[in-house]
Amino acid sequence: MTEGGENKVPLSLLGVYAHPDDETFCMGGTLAKYAAAGADIMVVSATQGEAGQIHDAQAATRRTLDQVRVQELRQACHHLGVQHVVCLNYGDGKLSQLDPHPLLGNITEIIRTFRPDIVLTFGNDGVDGHPDHVTIGAITDTAFGLASDADAFPEHRAVGLRPHAPARLYHGFFPRHRSLLLQRLVRWLQNLDVRFRGTPDFVRGLLILAEQTCALGYSSDIVDIKWFPPGVYIIEQGEPATSLYLILSGHADVVREGPDGKLNKVNEIGPGAFFGEEGIATQRPRNANIIARDSVSCMVLSPGVPTRYAGRGQEARYGIDEGVALSEQMVATTCIDVSDYVPQKVAAIAAYRTQCPITPDLLPEFILSDMFAQEYFVRIHPHIELETELYPTSK
Repeated sequence: MTEGGENKVPLSLLGVYAHPDDETFCMGGTLAKYAAAGADIMVVSATQGEAGQIHDAQAATRRTLDQVRVQELRQACHHLGVQHVVCLNYGDGKLSQLDPHPLLGNITEIIRTFRPDIVLTFGNDGVDGHPDHVTIGAITDTAFGLASDADAFPEHRAVGLRPHAPARLYHGFFPRHRSLLLQRLVRWLQNLDVRFRGTPDFVRGLLILAEQTCALGYSSDIVDIKWFPPGVYIIEQGEPATSLYLILSGHADVVREGPDGKLNKVNEIGPGAFFGEEGIATQRPRNANIIARDSVSCMVLSPGVPTRYAGRGQEARYGIDEGVALSEQMVATTCIDVSDYVPQKVAAIAAYRTQCPITPDLLPEFILSDMFAQEYFVRIHPHIELETELYPTSK
């Protein structure tokens, strides 16, 4: 990761993103891996994330969210080993509405000042289509080219900045995985000696982590929140087992129906309890009814969107709509193995209490490793077909 010769120069890497936490979800493992190898790394956030969600009311208020997220960014980067953090203040949710010239000049100035070998940012899709993501990606692409043009932003010369041409430009890429979080959870639950019962913090943390990781394509589950009034069948005995349930609130009865149609209550379950894993693991129909005793809300993980007319009971034909096929329009050129750095990435995610209030030990190590062990990029400049490192071991 260094330049040959007596005076070794560390590889330098610049990540430019829109909000605090973008850097961790998009390339946290890669940052940790290259930092551990001696790279000099800077992360830039164009906004302070003040328009984001507050998933932990104890962590921030709307008035303090910007300050808190800046501190979360610094803490996350500390976990990743990032040495330099810059948090600009161009207005969360407003990047696409601004005159791009000031921000373009700012990013160009940062490139000329830090003089990175590698620049990473969002691609044209912004990963999830967020206008801020798309805008900062496009501005960074332009700044990447302008930084080497002596005629661009001549005012930089007045403060001693020279043109600089980074060697490589990458866009973050999230392939849509066929793997399912529900299958990983079932594997874990089936190997426990005692039936699992999650705490309120576990329930909240898993719900938010599932929503975020599935939205980014780390898993392909459909995550839904469903409410069931008292007396309603949540699942019926004999149905095909397709979805995994986690009770968020309320209580339900586990009831088996005998050959004579009589119902026999065998258990009761409440907040923090999973159900449905046995049928998924054995690929057999549901062996009991789950009936809401009071108002019950559940997180439901499914392999796809159920068809509208699936029906209920043993005669149901429960089809799964696979949804949109995996995109064939773009393929990652670069896959980075970050399996040794998943703990750092998870610790950085956990630093964002306002966005993803989890503890690093929320889930077993194998589940987190399955989801986060690879990070993908598309190399924009210079073009390449396939690689497994952002840069050779020496410059």
